[in-house]
Parts: sequence; structure tokens; C-alpha cells
Amino acid sequence: MPKLRIPALILAIPALLGLSAIPASAQSILRDAETEALLHDMAAPLVKASGLGVNNVDIVLVNDGSVNAFVAGGQAVYVNSGLIDEADTAAEVQGVIAHELGHVTGGHAVLNMGGKSATNISLLSLLLGAAAAAAGGGEAAMGVIMAGQSAAMGKYLAYNRSQEASADAAGAQYLSTAGISGRGSVEFFKKLQNMEFRYGYRPKDGDEFYSSHPLTGDRIATLQDTYEKDPAWNKPDDAAIQKRFVRVKAKLLGYLATPREVMRKFPMTDNSVPARYARAYAFHRESQFAEARAETEALIAADPNDPYFLELDGQILLEAGKPAEAMVPLRKATELSGNAPLIATLFGHALIATEDPANFKEAQEVLKTAVARDRENPFAWYQLGVIYAANGDMPRAYLASAEQQVMSGNMEEALRSAQAAEGGLKSGTPDWLRAQDIEMQARAELERGKKRR
Repeated sequence: MPKLRIPALILAIPALLGLSAIPASAQSILRDAETEALLHDMAAPLVKASGLGVNNVDIVLVNDGSVNAFVAGGQAVYVNSGLIDEADTAAEVQGVIAHELGHVTGGHAVLNMGGKSATNISLLSLLLGAAAAAAGGGEAAMGVIMAGQSAAMGKYLAYNRSQEASADAAGAQYLSTAGISGRGSVEFFKKLQNMEFRYGYRPKDGDEFYSSHPLTGDRIATLQDTYEKDPAWNKPDDAAIQKRFVRVKAKLLGYLATPREVMRKFPMTDNSVPARYARAYAFHRESQFAEARAETEALIAADPNDPYFLELDGQILLEAGKPAEAMVPLRKATELSGNAPLIATLFGHALIATEDPANFKEAQEVLKTAVARDRENPFAWYQLGVIYAANGDMPRAYLASAEQQVMSGNMEEALRSAQAAEGGLKSGTPDWLRAQDIEMQARAELERGKKRR
């Protein structure tokens, strides 16, 4: 998850939270190198246990304050930021991920008729009962309930009872095989049960959504019975993972919550790492440069070789109009992170922002490496296009622009840029073939758009 970037949309500004549209839904994802590394490490033993292949499953953080997680086809699990905020431990989130992997291996996203439409609202594969639906589905779900359209809710959002039970059983098996206690899973289900009580909703006879989901209490009892018999039940949680989780949770709060909420949670008297992290982002969002730098400098003093502290320091300097100063921490952060693509992209941006041609060659190499490792990075493509144009290589500048535009969903611009790239590239070369691919993709999307009108 920091796949996150703060200043704004990653398409426009390189920041901690880069927001870009998820093809499977109308929502946006949060991209942040640190967060994504944590989610990958939390999920890796579970993915391995599922047999899907550690490098074949993406855990994607969605910019949505509702408590939810879902799958929507393919081998990706989407986790809402609201779920991270609600969870107290990494083990609770691992329980959710294990459950969602059960839906992946069970092919439930494919079998769930209406699931494609549901992703535009929010699939409630984990939340149970009317209260959970209201709390987890946001205004769209509440609107359906208030309109008395429970059958529609059931048709478009619910997995059926057998699929939920199957995902529960598979998730329990994955946790067991990975040697992770199911206590976190049970604790999170209890949180959902408390949400039901808090919002005062109860299932109604005949409601398709409710009848297709086991009641929260029943699921808790079944899961707890299963987990308590598992050898891993009393195994302590991974302390290192939990420490990282607390830090990332604070980072998310600092980026997503109001400054008042951040200060209420982490007052200036709290000098812990999570508190300083959250306040640094809150101050940065408010353009309080001195205060944000004070927090990052304290973090770096505590750990001079933490790439994510250095990344944040460089980001603050860069966005304060000090790219030459930002280059120092960002170069070090890039090296320490093993050339993490999102951090490298920020470093490449700093090199370009100096407007010193002497830095352009390094920027081009840094950015080419970043997109080679992470092609789904529109801001990196944009910056790479800037460098190509500065070097007079317009065909590749057009190609980089086409890559960016197709990821941004701007198919008309993608088509024009791809055609311009083809016109200047040597026929049959990899770049020429890629331009052709983008042209065909853009044409197909535009044709589908016409048919939908």
C-alpha cells in the first residue's frame, strides 16, 4: 500500500497517495510503496497456502472509508481503507484476506451473476446482515435498503450462503497452513457483529440479501470452533508485521482523515513513530512546511536508513519547490528500497524538476526502470514522456503519453498518441508493436463506448 501518494492524483502530482481508477470498479486505489510492501508480506503466506502463487495475486487498497473487502474477477483482492482503519491488528486483516482468497479459489466472483455491476457500488462479500450492509455499502447500499429494494441488494451484492461458507472454510485452511492464528479472524467478525448492534438493524424474513448470508453470530461460532482446534490458535501474532501495520495505519489516517482527527488521535505530546508519521502527513496536506519537516527530521533521526521516512522527506521538499534538496533523500530512499518503482518515480520527478539537463539522463534511466517493474504507473509514464520530449525523441514521448492515457481511461487521446508514435517508430520494433497494441485497445474501447450509448 505506499502503492499511496499524498499530494493528489498520481496522474497529476507525485505524492504519497497516488489515486487512479480501478478497472473493476468506479472507485480509486491508493498506491504507496510502504503500504503495498506490507500488504504483500501479510498476504504472501496465505497466497502460498491457497496455491495461487505468491506473485500472481495483488492486494489492492481502495480509497473507500467503508469497512469492506471484495474480489471482482481475476486474482486480486481489494481491501478498503475503512477496513484498515477499523482493524486493530494485522492478523484481523489477514483473516479478511484469507476469506477473500477463498472466494478467488472458489471462482465466486465469476459465478456471482450481477457481480460485475455490483463492483460499481461495493461488493459486501464479508459484511453480514442489514447493519453491516448499511455500514459497509455507504450511501448506495443504504439507499437500496431505505427504498425497500432488498431483493435488488441480494441480486447485485450478495454471495450466496454456500459461497460464504466455502470461503470461510477455505480461509480457515489457508490461515492454518500458513501457521497464522485465527484469533484475528474471529475478532474481526465480532467487530462486524458489533456494527450490527450499533446500527440497530436485523435480518428480515424473505430478504434475499440476508437469507443468502449466514448470520454473524453463527459464523463466529463455527469459525471459532474450527480455529480453536487448530495448532496455530495460541500462536502469537507476528510482532514485526504488527509494528509495520500500526505504522501504515497511522500513515493512512494522516493522509485520509481531517487534520483535527489526526491531532485528536495523535496529539503533539505523543512522540511515537506512528504519531509523528501521521502528523507529518497531516501537516504536509495543510502546507505547513516547517511542521511537516520537523516531524520527518525526527523520524529520520530515529532511523536514518528507513527508505519510507526518506521518501516522505524528499516528497515534502519537492512539493515545496526544492527539487535539488529533495534529490538527496530520494536517491537514498530509492537505493535502500531496492528501486521500489513508486519511490523511484518520485526521484525521477525530482531530477526533472531541477530543470538541469545534466540530470535528465539519470532521470530517464530511473524512470525506465520504474515502468519496467510497474507498468501500471501513469505518473511514471508521464515523466518519462517529458524526458523523451526534452531529448527530442518525440515518437517515444508520444508512446509514453499513450501508455499514460490508456491507464487514465482517456481512449481518444491514447489513440491519437499511439498513432503518432507508430508514425515515427521503426516498423516491427518492440515500441512500434506496443504502439499498435495501444491503438487497437483504444479503438476497441471507443467502439464499446459507442454501443453502450
